[in-house]
Amino acid sequence: MVVRAAVLRLRDRRRRAADRRFGARLLGAALVAAVAAVPFALLLVLVEGRWGPLRRLDTGAARRLHHTAVTHPAWTDVLRFLSDWVWDPAVLRTVVALLTLWLLYRRAWRLAAWSAVTAVAGGLIGLLVKTVVERARPSLEDPVAHAPGFSFPSGHAMTATTSFAVLLLVLLPLVPRAWRPLCWAFAVVSVLGVGFTRVALGVHWFSDVVGGWLLGLAVVALTAWAFEAWRTESGRGHSDVSEGLEPELVDAHPEP
Repeated sequence: MVVRAAVLRLRDRRRRAADRRFGARLLGAALVAAVAAVPFALLLVLVEGRWGPLRRLDTGAARRLHHTAVTHPAWTDVLRFLSDWVWDPAVLRTVVALLTLWLLYRRAWRLAAWSAVTAVAGGLIGLLVKTVVERARPSLEDPVAHAPGFSFPSGHAMTATTSFAVLLLVLLPLVPRAWRPLCWAFAVVSVLGVGFTRVALGVHWFSDVVGGWLLGLAVVALTAWAFEAWRTESGRGHSDVSEGLEPELVDAHPEP
């Protein structure tokens, strides 16, 4: 009994220490994400330097898609509905917030913290970069849509990336294996679709959308790394991304 009690105390101390480091890593990862995304940083340099090939790509894509939007109003209405309602950042953030509340109800405290920090960090970092870069949105004749604020990176694209990543990595353990490829496909199509609608509606350059995708992926990767570090240090082991961040979510008590 004495030995067992000592083992339990040691395990409890180890878990508490891992929890403290997990919180610090979550916050640190959110800050590092702003400067550690190398592909995003490279794209930012090209945008700020007004690199000729990138400008021609942005301009060409904007003109071609804008022409299609102007000449096909019904198609444009569908794009506007998807962008302003189905994939609107406020809608996606609300879904993630509800998911986080459900995780708290399930007592999956650390997974709930990861979900909340990833969503909030993504929004704040995207807003910060927009303010620093101050890139103007496309100015097109006969615009079919309008959007406030600066252009780079696309907030819609970044929010879609972080939101669908959170939904996938949290809920995959609850999805039968046969359905998981469909979930991945739905998430990827949605994220790509968000980017397409923003360029097609003429409110973002193509590079804005790519920047949102890259920065969103950086945020998710770094906060997920923090979560995986907690799992390892608390003795839970590494989880495969195809199984979700916390495979134990299917259990009655997913976290100790």
